[in-house]
Amino acid sequence: MSSSPSIRYAHIGCGAGFAGDRPDAAVALVEALAERDGARYLFFELLAERTLAEAQLRKLEDPALGYATHLFAFLEPIVASCLTHGIPIITNGGAANPVAAAQRLRRQLKTQGLDAKIACVMGDDLGDALDGQTARADWLPADCPREEVVSCNVYIGAEAVTQALRDGADIVIGGRLADPSMAVGALRHAHGWAADDWQHLAVATAAGHLLECGTQITGGYFADARRKTVADLANLGCPIAEVGSDASLVITKTPGSGGCVTEQTVKEQLLYEVHDPAAYLTPDVTLDVSRARLETLGPDRVAIHGIHGHPAPATLKGNLGLRGLWFGEAGISYAGPDAVERAQLALEILRQRLGTRLPQLRPHFDLIGVASLFNDGSGEWLEKRLREAPAVEDVRLRLGIVDRDRDAIDTALQELEALYLNGPAGGGGVRRQLGESLRTQSFLIARERVTPFVSWQ
Repeated sequence: MSSSPSIRYAHIGCGAGFAGDRPDAAVALVEALAERDGARYLFFELLAERTLAEAQLRKLEDPALGYATHLFAFLEPIVASCLTHGIPIITNGGAANPVAAAQRLRRQLKTQGLDAKIACVMGDDLGDALDGQTARADWLPADCPREEVVSCNVYIGAEAVTQALRDGADIVIGGRLADPSMAVGALRHAHGWAADDWQHLAVATAAGHLLECGTQITGGYFADARRKTVADLANLGCPIAEVGSDASLVITKTPGSGGCVTEQTVKEQLLYEVHDPAAYLTPDVTLDVSRARLETLGPDRVAIHGIHGHPAPATLKGNLGLRGLWFGEAGISYAGPDAVERAQLALEILRQRLGTRLPQLRPHFDLIGVASLFNDGSGEWLEKRLREAPAVEDVRLRLGIVDRDRDAIDTALQELEALYLNGPAGGGGVRRQLGESLRTQSFLIARERVTPFVSWQ
């Protein structure tokens, strides 16, 4: 890519696209960033809608917990190298307790003889507004069951991240930082872009959006066994965005790694979770990718042009984590001749037993190997598949139930286990589990009612 010598570049790598990602991939990413000139940043995206509610439950049990479960699996292998090479780390892995995460990290760094400026981005958690003061929470949905709320967080933007970096933060740990906003904060710091520079913020947001799912843009979740082949999927490389002060944007990946960056992978990620390509609402800017153009610059190097930005929306999105439901599932396998017929017989037994003993429940049945992924709650797809008499000799009957009555669910799971001796021949491999089922509900809140801030630890 040719450019004017006056153009400065920032290099941003994403080391994780979700809480269950591979921590080892970030090690090579940091090594690659360390070899580049210019501003370098690393971020880890570790939150989904329900993971924050789960984190809040852990915090309620232990005030020293509440950050992303695997946060330190990502941080520990790379933090010393990042400090040595001056690569700031940004993450929303603080989840429900960024301060606790920062304090643990401080203790661990001290044992290694290391020091760092650690900033926590706070202000996304509005849980205190729900403590008995109705007027303070008039932004809640009218049908929100307050007694079931376990978490209440707002997707906040880049401003506090940028401020923390300007004040010298080596590590920025936030809660519900919006995924692309971590990159926006870094790029505003690198290039001095203003909070209302909509065009530049649009490019920064596009960069963050392309990176936020990690290796999804380098071939993960893209590969198909025949139509979309990707080399060395077992060793996918993390993505890197090169963003110029002129708002140029190029996506590449860790050199020598598996996977690929092509116009196809970039297109898929560019449109991922974007309901309106002309008006993708984020806390920092309204992003317009409807006129985006891609250009292949070389192997694993794709430039994105034609990104446009419009003023940020007046409201921010919030997310509630709600408890009050339970989820139970159990399964039993049948194999060999007439496996489908025996599993179908077991299903009919279970339907009769639950219909008589627990008529208030709404069980969901799958026959894995016959109808599961495409199955529907009413079982119409399952019945259709059974009428077609699939020739399968390895099937598993699965029962799933969501309800408020934990004891009733437990009784239903016991009915499946009883098929061992009370069902068709050859059933086995019963597994069952029962746990709390968290659900989410979204809301909008005027942005002036949310005040993100930086807390130093």
